[in-house]
Amino acid sequence: MGKARPATADIAVEKLNEQQARAELEWLATEITRHDALYYRSDAPEIADSEYDVLRRRNEQIEAMFPQLRRSDSPSLKVGATPIEGFGKVRHRVPMLSLGNAFSDEDVVDFVARVRRFLGLAEDEPLNFTAEPKIDGLSISLRYESGRLIEAATRGDGAEGENVTANVKTMQTIPEHLAGNDLPGSIDIRGEIFMSHADFQKLNADQQAAGSKTFANPRNAAAGSLRQLDPTVTAQRPLHFFAYGWGEAQPLPGNTQSSVVDAFKQWGLPTNPELILCQNAEELISYYRDLELKRASLGYDIDGIVYKVDRLDFQERLGFVSRAPRWAVAHKFPAEQATTVLNDIEIQVGRTGALTPVAKLEPVTVGGVVVSNATLHNEDEIARKDVRIGDTVVVQRAGDVIPQVVSAVLEKRPEDAQPFEFPDVCPACGSHAVRELDEKNEKLDAVRRCTGGLICPAQRVERLKHFVSRTAFDIDGLGDKSIQAFYEDGLIQSPPEIFTLEARDKSSLKKLKDREGWGSQSARKLFAAIDARRRISLDRFVFALGIRHVGETTAKVLARSYGDITAFKTAMIAASQGTDSEAWLDLNNIDGIGETVAAAIVEFFAEPHNVKVVDDLLAEVEPQPLEAVATASPVTGKSVVFTGTLKKKSRGEAKAQAERLGAKVAGSVSKKTDYVVAGADAGSKLTKARNLGVTVLTEDEWDELVSGNF
Repeated sequence: MGKARPATADIAVEKLNEQQARAELEWLATEITRHDALYYRSDAPEIADSEYDVLRRRNEQIEAMFPQLRRSDSPSLKVGATPIEGFGKVRHRVPMLSLGNAFSDEDVVDFVARVRRFLGLAEDEPLNFTAEPKIDGLSISLRYESGRLIEAATRGDGAEGENVTANVKTMQTIPEHLAGNDLPGSIDIRGEIFMSHADFQKLNADQQAAGSKTFANPRNAAAGSLRQLDPTVTAQRPLHFFAYGWGEAQPLPGNTQSSVVDAFKQWGLPTNPELILCQNAEELISYYRDLELKRASLGYDIDGIVYKVDRLDFQERLGFVSRAPRWAVAHKFPAEQATTVLNDIEIQVGRTGALTPVAKLEPVTVGGVVVSNATLHNEDEIARKDVRIGDTVVVQRAGDVIPQVVSAVLEKRPEDAQPFEFPDVCPACGSHAVRELDEKNEKLDAVRRCTGGLICPAQRVERLKHFVSRTAFDIDGLGDKSIQAFYEDGLIQSPPEIFTLEARDKSSLKKLKDREGWGSQSARKLFAAIDARRRISLDRFVFALGIRHVGETTAKVLARSYGDITAFKTAMIAASQGTDSEAWLDLNNIDGIGETVAAAIVEFFAEPHNVKVVDDLLAEVEPQPLEAVATASPVTGKSVVFTGTLKKKSRGEAKAQAERLGAKVAGSVSKKTDYVVAGADAGSKLTKARNLGVTVLTEDEWDELVSGNF
């Protein structure tokens, strides 16, 4: 899985500030690259084509609004993914680019208008387009020299693909020698390799009978069949091919898109019989509607229609923008849909504690795949769509991912169907499940999360891995693999059991030293490494607990503010009694904490399960207070608030200085505040300090105080 979706993803692009835009472009670059690799390299996409298109459009919109922020690794500058290592690499002489997308009739009208405007054509001047089905298969480039097939390569990342020549030569639908006497000296034929519905069903039946892996859909089957390291396996698979374009060619056999494709057909290359010529946007849209109706009867998967300017000199003039040609566009179909019955809604708990609703469906075939599960995203989506158990629902599938429930068919709703009540406790461990409030937009997080991180079986392994990580307890020799293995075998189920491992090992019939990959020396080293971490700084201890929103910096702030583990634990339990408690107000008053972080900490300590784990852990380890740099400072242990504009240093520098001197920097004034340092234009904090009788210092007086001269 990728990094979490940023909170700014729900903000309209025009409302983003530059910092938000930069952060989101970074996430989009990483996320789109990950999905490209899953789709092009692994043939195992995680999201639907439509969801992927949304990511692409979001990236392009942000770049259009903030052109100065376009990254060197921007998805708009590349296509596909780097080749896998199992095959040799082929550098495309002409890059294999992708196409821009149209999703509505208006987009098609805009496309035609843009082309005319760019070329400076009058409305009555003829402009032809080719229109043909967009095959949902695997893009391929075939190199012919003097009519003989010498090389075949996949798209790869658009610039470099995988050498699959030996495999392609086993395909009966691709000629090794072109027919005719007017062949070019060399040409790269571009096209799509695919598998028909009938062949796909037969292949899966044969695979199942043989006890082998079956494929999710025809595209996966085609890609998996072509990417066999043993060409004899590919030879046994029923693969088909349609030629639709070209790369480098010397010379081309025509001056229009349609005439070149006609030449391909004369040479013996398969071309799509559905290709036609259209003269305007109305004809393109009409063709789209016709193919949409014929889609199920074509015998192979398509996911849209491709429109191309027919004249090649016009294509040359139009050129390219970013990763796509200006002279072509793909008009995408909506995702395939079917109706079925929703038998149940199951709540699954993810590794981060997120509660995700999954629809349990009466099995139905959608796009060649038998579907029995579909995502419902979150509780807001269930409420918005008013989906109920027993409903007949519309299920949508696009790509090779878990389908989505689109809507309920209300006229078929059972009379006793009740609105679904989303649980507020974790079904895996019984802990509270909460939705956090985003302080910036004051909206509830769409995801409800379990607060029982240390005891929840759905989260335990990941929490244990975090607990022993380098920035937490940093136990040498106890890495992710060991944690996973120890957890699966029942040796370590919670953090305290790490520190009782040696004692339990002594009385165990199967010793650690006798496990595969271990020995006497490695076991002794691990036990010694665990013992060495029984004394650890308080900030590392707090960070290791894995409380949501509590990172290394926040853990240090908490450690400095509370001093020792007893004070910290006592205050957090007291704060969990209510937002009107003094402990809650003190926690929120700490500079750098804030309500979201405070709420997460309080939710953690409100769970008796978590408190018990902490208590059991404290029976084994001794968290140590952070050592103050200046233990005899005049402000050690004092609570300080900075307000207004300081002249000698920034407020951040002043806070850092105070913390180094052992002071506790707070964000707001209370009766527990010792000093308020007021700069120019100090406002309500200064007024409150005077009302409470708190000592107020100027910046100069503060400097004198910390230097010992006050």
